[in-house]
Amino acid sequence: MNPEDEVNSLYPIAVLIDELKHDDVSLRLNAIRNLTTIASALGVERTREELIPFLDESIDDEDEVLLALAEELGNLIDHVGGPAYAHCLLSPLENLAAVEETVVREKAIESLSKIAQVFSSEQIENQYISLIKRLTNGDWFTSRTSACGLYAPIYKKCQPNTQAELKKLYAQLCKDDTPMVRRAATTNMAKFVKEVSQDSIVNEFIPLFKFLSKDDQDSVRLLTVEVFVSIFECLSFESNESLLNKELRGLCTDNSWRVRYMVADNLVKVANVVGQKIIQSELVEYFINFLSDNEPEVRTAASTQISGFCAFISKEAILSKILPCLKNLVTDSSQHVRGSLALNIGGLAPLLGKESTIEFLLPLFLQLLKDEIPEVRLNIISKLDLVNKVIGIELLSQSLLPAIVELAEDKQWRVRLAIIEHIPLLASQLGVQFFDEKLGSLCMSWLGDCVYSIREAATANLRKLTDVFGVEWAKTTIIPQIMVFAQHTNYLYRMTMIFAITTLAQALTPEMIAEIIIPTIANLSDDPIPNIRFNVAKSFEQLIPLMKTPQLQNAKEEIVKPTLMKLYEDTDNDVKFFANRALSIVDSV
Repeated sequence: MNPEDEVNSLYPIAVLIDELKHDDVSLRLNAIRNLTTIASALGVERTREELIPFLDESIDDEDEVLLALAEELGNLIDHVGGPAYAHCLLSPLENLAAVEETVVREKAIESLSKIAQVFSSEQIENQYISLIKRLTNGDWFTSRTSACGLYAPIYKKCQPNTQAELKKLYAQLCKDDTPMVRRAATTNMAKFVKEVSQDSIVNEFIPLFKFLSKDDQDSVRLLTVEVFVSIFECLSFESNESLLNKELRGLCTDNSWRVRYMVADNLVKVANVVGQKIIQSELVEYFINFLSDNEPEVRTAASTQISGFCAFISKEAILSKILPCLKNLVTDSSQHVRGSLALNIGGLAPLLGKESTIEFLLPLFLQLLKDEIPEVRLNIISKLDLVNKVIGIELLSQSLLPAIVELAEDKQWRVRLAIIEHIPLLASQLGVQFFDEKLGSLCMSWLGDCVYSIREAATANLRKLTDVFGVEWAKTTIIPQIMVFAQHTNYLYRMTMIFAITTLAQALTPEMIAEIIIPTIANLSDDPIPNIRFNVAKSFEQLIPLMKTPQLQNAKEEIVKPTLMKLYEDTDNDVKFFANRALSIVDSV
């Protein structure tokens, strides 16, 4: 490389280095995001001796810059000389782990954990442990909070005496005076217990769990639910039942709804680790209590666990104990509870079987279909396949159809959009005859909706329906109806027609594209509205890659190319632009 080329290649790097010191935050942020590029240009030695110390002094910056810095430092391991030199990255990350902004600290811990993974046991002992001790004993709670996330990644790489010291330091964090530190210690304990021996769990971590489960702050207690699950993923609950049974009862009946919410939200995980004996003797009753809790948030969380938890209990228990609670939830005062129930109640059908589903579950299902809130009805319809597999669509169709029609005409366009997205699933379950009779006209009506997003979704919906029912169905049923739009006086209908048949073409045969789609689109090239004409060009641009068969090649030469040449001579600049773009690829296929 001659000297001039070398200067030119290094100029962008020099600009980035200058931007690291710039007053403009956006420029500093850009430079930080290009740290790997800067480091590559500087080389490993200068990166270690110049760049990293400079970054270490740049901690007093905007949170956005610090967040990017915390992330990029974790990517510099290879640029400082590999794992053997990665310790030079610890100092700036230690400083970032003590800043006030939570997301910056979390990203710094993530990068420190990444470095710990490439460190040898010797490096952990000599360089990493001292960092953990400094953070653990820091004066400010932010450093102690960050320290909690560093124990689990390095524990197994440490010597036994160091491991014992780490457990003592972690116990110190669990008993910290600051609730934020205790919260962080509880959160990370779920990971830490998976790294230690079973003896350590029983002798050291279970006492810590008991201490934290009685914390005066409910924000700490609620986090112990996941710790409970982690402990008994490592231990057999049956052989250690006496150790934590009292604490489990305490969490399930806690005065704070937030703690009860957390147990309810994780009830399936809890059931997985405690075994059948506790499920039958205690958890069923707690689940019933959660479903009828005074707080709607707890009832909502419990509703999400219905199908998962009921898989652990007998059909008789579901019918006699759980179903009465669900009947109450169907008319719950909170729409969020009813919405959660609607989304999850269908999962009971496979557990109950056909006869019980028809007798007990179907009335609840149909009642939710008539709910005044559109989202509740949508949730029921989205899980229709679970019930359909058990009892068949015939029993559902009479009550289902009115609900679908009502949702399809809802004044909120997002509700209409959601029901469109469920139509292909419904179509595959209803069958072509029922669909054509009851829902075919509805699907076509969406093409004329006043909201563009609905019209766009309606065209994609027709393509999916073609995948479900086949090309012949599309040819005889929907394409003739779409073609009528070509003569509509409103240009939006004509434009929708172009969008629809262009999208449909992806699923049609070459013969249909050549005989129906291409001539229909070409006929609109003389439309008085420029938007229609340039969409003709855009449509052909999308169709050209499909024109690979002899029949389509002929159509391209005889219809597509002349039409695009005509549009290229159009007086409207947009029409000319899109015609030119399509012409640029017309000979490449």
